[in-house]
Amino acid sequence: MKSFYTSILLLFISVLGYSQNEVTVSNLNEYNAAIKKAVAGTTIVLKNGVWKDVKLNAYGNGEENKPIIVKAETAGEVIISGNSTLNIYGEYVIVSGLWFKDGDSNYKSVVQFRKDSKTFANNCRFANSTISYYKVADGIKDHWVDIWGKNNRVDHNNFTGKTSPGTTVVVWLKGEEHIENNHKIDNNFFGSRPELGTNGGETIRIGTSANSMKSSKTIVERNVFANCDGEIEIISNKSGDNIFRDNLFVGSKGCLTLRHGNNALVERNVFLGNGVSKTGGIRVINAGHIIRNNLMVGLLGDGYRGSLVLMNGVPNSPLNRYHQVNNVDIQNNTIINSGPIAFGEGKDDEKSLSPKNVNFSNNIFYHTSATENVLFVDETANINFNNNYIDAKGAPVKGFKSTKIDWKEIKSFPIPTKQNPDLLVVSKNDKSPERDITKAVRQIFNAGAFNLDATKLPKALGLRAGPGWKPDIVAPIIKPADIVVKPGTENLRKAIDKAAPGSTIRLNSGEYVAEKTIKIGKEITIIGNKEGTTLLKSKDGLEKPLSYFFRVNEGAKLTLSNVTIDGEASNVKYAIVSPDKKEKGLYSLFVDNVVFKNFTNKDGGSIFKAYNGTKADTLSFINSKFENSYRGLNLSYDKDIMGFYNANVILLKNTVFKDIEEAAVNYVRSTPLEDLPGGKLVVTNCVFSNVYNQEKGKVLKTNGIQIVEITNTVFENSYKSETPIDLKGKFNFISNSLLYNNGFVKLSKGAQKENILYKNPKWENDELFIPSKKSSLLKENNKIDRIGLLKN
Repeated sequence: MKSFYTSILLLFISVLGYSQNEVTVSNLNEYNAAIKKAVAGTTIVLKNGVWKDVKLNAYGNGEENKPIIVKAETAGEVIISGNSTLNIYGEYVIVSGLWFKDGDSNYKSVVQFRKDSKTFANNCRFANSTISYYKVADGIKDHWVDIWGKNNRVDHNNFTGKTSPGTTVVVWLKGEEHIENNHKIDNNFFGSRPELGTNGGETIRIGTSANSMKSSKTIVERNVFANCDGEIEIISNKSGDNIFRDNLFVGSKGCLTLRHGNNALVERNVFLGNGVSKTGGIRVINAGHIIRNNLMVGLLGDGYRGSLVLMNGVPNSPLNRYHQVNNVDIQNNTIINSGPIAFGEGKDDEKSLSPKNVNFSNNIFYHTSATENVLFVDETANINFNNNYIDAKGAPVKGFKSTKIDWKEIKSFPIPTKQNPDLLVVSKNDKSPERDITKAVRQIFNAGAFNLDATKLPKALGLRAGPGWKPDIVAPIIKPADIVVKPGTENLRKAIDKAAPGSTIRLNSGEYVAEKTIKIGKEITIIGNKEGTTLLKSKDGLEKPLSYFFRVNEGAKLTLSNVTIDGEASNVKYAIVSPDKKEKGLYSLFVDNVVFKNFTNKDGGSIFKAYNGTKADTLSFINSKFENSYRGLNLSYDKDIMGFYNANVILLKNTVFKDIEEAAVNYVRSTPLEDLPGGKLVVTNCVFSNVYNQEKGKVLKTNGIQIVEITNTVFENSYKSETPIDLKGKFNFISNSLLYNNGFVKLSKGAQKENILYKNPKWENDELFIPSKKSSLLKENNKIDRIGLLKN
């Protein structure tokens, strides 16, 4: 390690040591005077210490061999803190050795390569520095580095702990001054970034949707991405002709994503899952890409976070959607014990164009356990499979030849040996790599990223990225808090975004109005007024109506109580939804004393929706009410996927469903045998009144769910329904319950019933469902316990 830091130090001495004019400054006034006089060859040295609340402008007209240099007296000992920012602009300006920390900033950039919208940087550099846990004021979506102009470089830095919304490093292409920019982002260490819970958490983004058809020619190489979990796109490529090579991704919950733009080169990158869920590889959209010589080991993501994912496209796609995968060359990649390769991922009514003109050749897939290793989500007639090999349990896979791969190890990393004659049968074209992932010449061409019996590891595994000094970064301790939030527009969402995991949000009486959806990415408790006077609603007249109020993301837990959620304004589709589709990490939802009403959107709407491919650990609704809505809980979007179900357990206790047009609960599983483990619904002391009042209506749709337990519950006024309850399987039963003005219970495959009453419940109050003194619900009747709501 010492030799590494010595070599980096010598690098910066050689780069920064050609100054002909050096001046040392100790405060902002001295600095401003010095930079104003700077000429080519000037070096300005910032004295060690804390520089707080400073706006540093590093500018001038340096020359290639005589740059203007702004550097720390001792690298890492000049601390930029508080409300500070750095603007680099002009020609050949280098800034080095700073540490941005203890921020309290109102700026949208920590560092930007421009002065303003007309004055930019060219041939400039930000190096040997660190930005760590730099705090920004509430409501600001900031970037740590914004790169404008041309031929700029961001290198040998440490970027760790961005928690605010906004991408860490952005390359901009807005305007001709930034096209074909030839920027370099290299040898940086990108450290921990927690999940943001929404878009905008990328670590690097190159371009935007609007400018994605423009050429950037940015190179991203020899960087380390460790625990970069901000969102699914660790790197978001949104422009053309960029290169991503020799990078290392470790335990990062996302993918290198070719989101927009064409003609990317992705080569010699290494992706290591390190036992972390949702770790992915490369996701492919658009045209002209070359993806070769990449290594993926132990990635645990699937769906959009698979090891290698080719997306489906949208016909006549606008710039911000999904262009068809076309003319893409994918060769000589090695995938070991990782999530599936997917072809046509995301297929739906909108994304209907499968990949075309794809050369998929000479790739190796190895897995030690039986799993779905290759997914054909859409047809692959336009994909040319040549000499791909798979060593995994299970049936033969289209496009892959089954083989048994012989391995050796170098420092615990598997390398194919020469004892693999099958791997020598390969298909070459003009895009086939002449060297392997270690940059050794391919004298005998074989499948996979490595030459057979390779003696070295990839360059990415030997990186020592970051500054030439070692920052001692300490994450701030954010303790859970008890936070009181006043009524008003957007107050609730802002409080949740700001709150530490485990915090409790307390709401007063009044209206809490939402203009944007609320994403829960942590453990949060929301408690309204016990008198039931806390109302959450959408703002009237939104140009783009809310799809939902709350999304509970993977790994998150939302506890919600004493609130009324009204979907009438703007016709909101859902009150609460699961994580986005294909995000399988468990989440939980606990609801107590909540009223959901007026969710009448018939365009697929429901009060709760589970997206396909997601799974809750627990969904619990107690002491609550669902009324005047289209659907209740809808967990049916995986009904055609054998064996999959969207929640481990659903609990309904002391809860009312009234005037629901379709099913109160649609919770199903496709299975050859209902008694196989999978899914549990417990319903006790509930009332279902006028639910799915149609001839074939089912109050509870539970087909295929292993355990369904219904006790002490009332079903009434679905008089058109012939069989409102249809139970199948020996672990399904209904007992101590009442049906009135309804059809009958249907049982099959061993399901059971006991003590069922078909009588009028005789309510004293049919809004609160309080039984009269003469009600059968109150009479002692052998083993029948109290039927109906417990609190009445």
